[in-house]
Amino acid sequence: MTGKSAAINLILRVVVGGAFIAAAVLKIIDPTKFAKDVGNYHLLPYQMNNLVAIILPWIELVAGLCVLTGIWLKSATGVIVGLTVVFLGVIISALARGLNIECGCFGTVGGKHIGLVNLAIDSVLFVLAGVLWRRSS
Repeated sequence: MTGKSAAINLILRVVVGGAFIAAAVLKIIDPTKFAKDVGNYHLLPYQMNNLVAIILPWIELVAGLCVLTGIWLKSATGVIVGLTVVFLGVIISALARGLNIECGCFGTVGGKHIGLVNLAIDSVLFVLAGVLWRRSS
């Protein structure tokens, strides 16, 4: 791998891994709020909201840390690609149903309501993670 290629990979790892670490930590700090955000999407049975709110941020954190450090990079990036596909589907579903809810994407930061900005952010993360997945050996 050339110096330029290694630098690009490092930038991708910092951006993708850092975004998922930040999102995870903000959700872990307030799991009750995140469980409410999960429930607001009306996609899961009520009993599943707390489970998702407890487990999902830890998956994001571990995957983000692995991407950032380069440990199990291909697998961790694959997990992030999969998560972003799910997140995109959830956001599209909420927008299509006209829900006016907080995203919960980055925990309680800003209390931003779901919209095209969330769709754009997740789309960019999906593309960057896909590029990193493809570039990792």
